[in-house]
Amino acid sequence: MAPEGSHDSSTYILHHLTFLKLDLRTMSIDPDVTGFWVLNLDSVVISVLLGVLFIWMFRSVAAKATSGVPGRFQGFIELMTEFTDSQVKDSFHQKSRFVAPMALLVGFWVMAMNIMDLLPIDLLPGLAMGAGLDHLRVVPSADPNVTLGMSLTIFLIAIGYGFYCKGLKGMGAETFFHPFAAENIVVKILLMPLNFVLKIVEELAKPLSLGLRLFGNMYAGEVIFVLLAALTLNYHFAGVGSNLAFLTQVILSLGWAIFHILIISLQAYIFMVLTVVYMSMAAESH
Repeated sequence: MAPEGSHDSSTYILHHLTFLKLDLRTMSIDPDVTGFWVLNLDSVVISVLLGVLFIWMFRSVAAKATSGVPGRFQGFIELMTEFTDSQVKDSFHQKSRFVAPMALLVGFWVMAMNIMDLLPIDLLPGLAMGAGLDHLRVVPSADPNVTLGMSLTIFLIAIGYGFYCKGLKGMGAETFFHPFAAENIVVKILLMPLNFVLKIVEELAKPLSLGLRLFGNMYAGEVIFVLLAALTLNYHFAGVGSNLAFLTQVILSLGWAIFHILIISLQAYIFMVLTVVYMSMAAESH
């Protein structure tokens, strides 16, 4: 929904790509504020609500689960749980009670965030404007703060799990004596700085690639939906009938949405699998 008084597609696009920003220094909403102490309030609220929805759904199914013929919703949840469990067994070869639930949470949470991209582009922003909010972006996974925050959290959990499995000695040996090893003590000491630098680069690449991959794909998908809507907006300004402009937007958006379903599913799957792989790498000794 373009802001009041806007009469061009560039303003429409910019409006849809602006977050609902909360300046933590003044505790005020300011779409133009920048800096570290700025919170994208829409991303936080929507992602938290989707996380609560995930917990409620699975808790509700677990409380009502029966040993007989399951209902459609219970059957779907059981199917997804078994699918996640099989993926964990293929990638994670140690014993752990939290890796599979963690993978299930990550996969469904990212999927729920991605699905928000399939909602009509002006639906929730229009409702937000009716409630007095000038901006609302509804796809949390198109916010790099969210995706990098999730990947950094997974990275820290993996580091902690690595210390739990290998101990301080094992983590130290992996950091300073891998990948280049030597029998001679002098050569071994000389290789320690190089091994340390390579280890840091290797570890930092994990959360960066994990978060930026998800952000890049979802941001591109969001931008395409906004551009399609702006295209029909241009038709309307050019004198094309509103019904024809609306029909054009529906057809173009539907075509992209069908293809985009594959992207949002694939990105959620990749994020989940890589989470399990990183946990496996943290637990294995080199």
